[in-house]
Amino acid sequence: MNNKRIITAAVTGAGDTTEKSSHVPVTPKEIAEAAIESAKAGAAIAHIHVRDPQTGQLSHDLALFREVVERIREHETDVILNITAGGGGDFIPDPENPYQAGAGSDIQTPSERHEPVGALLPEICTLDCGSLNFGDQIYLGPANWLREHAKLIQESGVKPELEVFDTGQIRLANQLISEGLIDGNPMYQFCLGIPWGAAADAETIAYMQNRIVEGSSWSAFGIGRLQLPIVAEAAKLGGNVRVGLEDNLYLEKGVLGTNAQLVDKAVDVLKEINLEPMTPQEAREALNLKRFNQ
Repeated sequence: MNNKRIITAAVTGAGDTTEKSSHVPVTPKEIAEAAIESAKAGAAIAHIHVRDPQTGQLSHDLALFREVVERIREHETDVILNITAGGGGDFIPDPENPYQAGAGSDIQTPSERHEPVGALLPEICTLDCGSLNFGDQIYLGPANWLREHAKLIQESGVKPELEVFDTGQIRLANQLISEGLIDGNPMYQFCLGIPWGAAADAETIAYMQNRIVEGSSWSAFGIGRLQLPIVAEAAKLGGNVRVGLEDNLYLEKGVLGTNAQLVDKAVDVLKEINLEPMTPQEAREALNLKRFNQ
């Protein structure tokens, strides 16, 4: 399948984007519909977060995850589900007592982060491979937490997508692999352009690609206006790609888009360089995914 690439649609995320675009799905019904429409447009994988239906803010509610998953699985689409397990890592120091978490912090243990994955058994879940200065806050991912979390994912049989935001996180991901905590052929996601992680450019992609474990698969995404340029750069270098409203709200400057429209754009970019999107079944075979009884 050298002429094909996997498209992931990251349909909602957890960021404060709902007031910036009415296209960002909030309710379980809206999130499921966005995943289904993205699959129809050419996405093989749907990456799922959930939001509080009343406030639009991030949520870890298992019932919301369950409703999204059930709605998608009941539909005729065969899209692969990739549930986030990276929530609960946001630390903002309290201004009065910087040793404690302040307002806006959102911290969960590895077992709490894993709860929706263990309960719903998607084919893929994310594993964010380290701590990071994420804008003005800190994302917490200590190595001992990652080992605990990787073991939980391994025991569930779900395939972890190793999300790496800088080159040090690749080293940590590779260490987890060497310790036997990641089964099969590893799957990396290069998360580019987030302040203050790895830059979103071809040079960075090539550097990161050269440092992953041999025989693994990889994908990359850029945020904001760099989303579609990174689709082209990653695909040309042999990687898979990701688009969606989690990472970017715009089709072009000043024009808000839907998830399906962003997938359409990604398909167009692939076609321009003589590539095409994989179907969900082709992606399953390429990634050696395990399907669970549903």
